[in-house]
Amino acid sequence: MVIVGDDPASRIYVNSKKKACAELGIYSEEHALPVSTTEEELLKLVEELNNKSDISGILVQLPLPEHINEENIILAIDPKKDVDAFHPVNVGKIMVGNYDFVPCTPAGVMELIAESGVDIAGKECVVVGRSNIVGKPQAMLLLHKNGTVTVCHSKTKDLKEKTKKADILVAAVGVPEMITGDMIKEGAVVIDVGMNRLADKKLVGDVHFESAEKVVSAITPVPGGVGPMTIAMLMKNTVKAAVINRTGLK
Repeated sequence: MVIVGDDPASRIYVNSKKKACAELGIYSEEHALPVSTTEEELLKLVEELNNKSDISGILVQLPLPEHINEENIILAIDPKKDVDAFHPVNVGKIMVGNYDFVPCTPAGVMELIAESGVDIAGKECVVVGRSNIVGKPQAMLLLHKNGTVTVCHSKTKDLKEKTKKADILVAAVGVPEMITGDMIKEGAVVIDVGMNRLADKKLVGDVHFESAEKVVSAITPVPGGVGPMTIAMLMKNTVKAAVINRTGLK
């Protein structure tokens, strides 16, 4: 795990990942670099980790300081060690459905749906958000499970009309409590990926939980819903990376 600078949220995420590794008996290293670290210095570290046989997975915590190009750093990570699944090689594999790693948050969402016994096939699935980290891969994973997928975003007209049709609604837009109960179909399954801190320090999702809870058949809380699943899927990717890197098997 590589962290650059002292972003409080990034520090919390890295600590959570370190704790999960320790609990599972997975060896981990943390490389905490000062905010003054140059892009060249970070690229050099990534290359060193690429070449270390005892390191199976590399995670560079985002966001990075503004003077570092995130795309360049992601491109530098060996795709076989890319446990975040952000490298274009892994993104492309998700597109065609023949993937080794899946971004951890969308993977966690799929596990939650599966564990709840919800069959995605034929369902109207709406993803609110189109980020490379969550929205886009989430849509592809639902499509691979034969869902009929609509992706909504900041330019979508009549958002309520779209979300109201969803049997499965994934909110990943990054706007506090944007999705309210009157925007949700009766009996829908709602997965709230949002993690937003309000002025009073309260942590809320992208869904207004109190109003949504009255109409849904299932909904994830914030915190304690998708977050722990994201960490779990990172561990799953890491174990898979260890197998691939050491044996060549999948």
